[in-house]
Amino acid sequence: MSKFITFEGVDGAGKSTHLHWFAEALRQRGRDVIVTREPGGTPLGEALREMLLNQPMSMGTEALLMFAARHEHVEQVIRPALRAGTWVISDRFTDASFAYQGGGRGMDWERLRLLEQWVHPDLQPDLTLFFDVPVEVARQRLSNNVTLDRFEQEQGEFFERVRTAYHRRVAEHPQRYAVVDGAQPLDAVQSQLASLLEALA
Repeated sequence: MSKFITFEGVDGAGKSTHLHWFAEALRQRGRDVIVTREPGGTPLGEALREMLLNQPMSMGTEALLMFAARHEHVEQVIRPALRAGTWVISDRFTDASFAYQGGGRGMDWERLRLLEQWVHPDLQPDLTLFFDVPVEVARQRLSNNVTLDRFEQEQGEFFERVRTAYHRRVAEHPQRYAVVDGAQPLDAVQSQLASLLEALA
């Protein structure tokens, strides 16, 4: 049976490094897997991603555009793939909106819950991997980037709020979360991911 798996964490947590390893490990076990991302995943979503990462906008506009891209993503990519028996691995999903727009920007969580219920009322990830690292570690990793997008340019306090919001989501939905210590050495993280794979596939 297909599963929907999401990777979450603050910018610089290392989730993207491990996402493709995880997908390939699933493929080696005979699973049909697609890897996608948010914002993005569709032509419209990618166009909105470009705007969201680079254009200044109000907090409300940012949240609405995120969910607009997500609605297209769910209807055009995620649901069809799951119906076809394909496993879906997404680099971010709605938890990121609660973390970044809710925690980082300070948007009311009830508004975000209304958008969540509207866009995907009957769909949640089967498993969410939250790569948790101290903010100073994440910031140090980002310092190697030549160009930073609008979110990556935020100050440390912003990312502290984002990390706190992720922990709040973990507390609210413990049954679907696995917390990964992203500050561990690469082989230690992959060992934890391998254990999760054993339980999944």
